[in-house]
Amino acid sequence: MYKKRYASRNIRGKLLVCKYLSANRDLLPFVPKTVSFSRANLQMMLERFDMVYVKPDVGSLGIGIFKLMRVESGFELYELIRKKQFRRSYESIDGLYKRLLRESGRKLIIQKGIYLDQVNECPYDIRAMVQRKPGGSWVCTGFMVKVGGRSKIVTNYYQGGKIYSMNRLGLEQGLSPEETAGRISRLTDTALRIARALSKKRAGMHELGIDFAYGKEQQLWVLEVNSNHPQFHPLKQLDRAAYDKMKHFAASYGRRDAK
Repeated sequence: MYKKRYASRNIRGKLLVCKYLSANRDLLPFVPKTVSFSRANLQMMLERFDMVYVKPDVGSLGIGIFKLMRVESGFELYELIRKKQFRRSYESIDGLYKRLLRESGRKLIIQKGIYLDQVNECPYDIRAMVQRKPGGSWVCTGFMVKVGGRSKIVTNYYQGGKIYSMNRLGLEQGLSPEETAGRISRLTDTALRIARALSKKRAGMHELGIDFAYGKEQQLWVLEVNSNHPQFHPLKQLDRAAYDKMKHFAASYGRRDAK
């Protein structure tokens, strides 16, 4: 895990972030059901949803993530090992639970799975970077669309995903410029509301990487909020103006290591 050496505090743990967001009446509809990992919670979530994700409470780069599906014969588990994806079948919750217990060296969470909207038959989510200079207000400095491989369980760039701009996403999906602008406006508004809500819980934060996803019926979800060194350097070759803006803000609070 990256050790931060610049002035921006963070909220440690996905479960705590979900707790804070769920306590906000306006933001609660964007938060997928998320609970701590236990045998009882695993059974409860798989009875309630046909797909869930099990993730490290603290983690990044798409490492250590599992997708679990309820199927007619029992359950299927998908995982990534050194960027290769594997599928295993289990007849019972007990077998599934024993496999996941091998990850007990780190705290895990269970989250409702979202059937992601697709572009060119590939799932995607959208990273919004929200930053502020010391003493300043929050600003949404840009977006990058993370497009996963077909049938991949994560969209992460470091697991072989591609990066699109919002404009390219709109073009590939056949949206009008006005529809793309409307998406950007809604994402910006929601990202700023999230930043303001979380910064009331933890003073001294200057940056957030908020991962949004559209479900297949276009409901907007917040998959994750990263306040510990959120990455934006993949944008350097794709959207230099957005990258330069993010780097300018980052330099103001001491982060000068973006490539």
